[in-house]
Amino acid sequence: MIQLTPHMRILLMIDPEDFRKGIDSLCATCRKTLQEDPFSGCVFVFRNRKKTAIKLLTYDGQGFWLFQKRLSKGRFNWWPENSDAASIRLATYELQLLIYNGNPTGCNVSPPWREIVN
Repeated sequence: MIQLTPHMRILLMIDPEDFRKGIDSLCATCRKTLQEDPFSGCVFVFRNRKKTAIKLLTYDGQGFWLFQKRLSKGRFNWWPENSDAASIRLATYELQLLIYNGNPTGCNVSPPWREIVN
């Protein structure tokens, strides 16, 4: 299992992704759309068009991990709106809230004392 730690770089893709795609196709999306190296160890977060499922893709030095969570009821309540950027960066606690269908922007968390630079 992969542990999410505060120093991890987490990128959330704003536009929905085709969930028939596997690891290789999602890696191509990381390179082309997000302009990021999928081998960097970054955690990439994707959602389907209906907002009922999310996928996380990361590389651990030996191979890729692909996680999927599909809600049994409802949809993910929070997702950033379209902007000029293809992705936004999330903090670890924000991803954990998102996985549990919470609102990362609505939580009352103290700001980081010193930002971790990757």
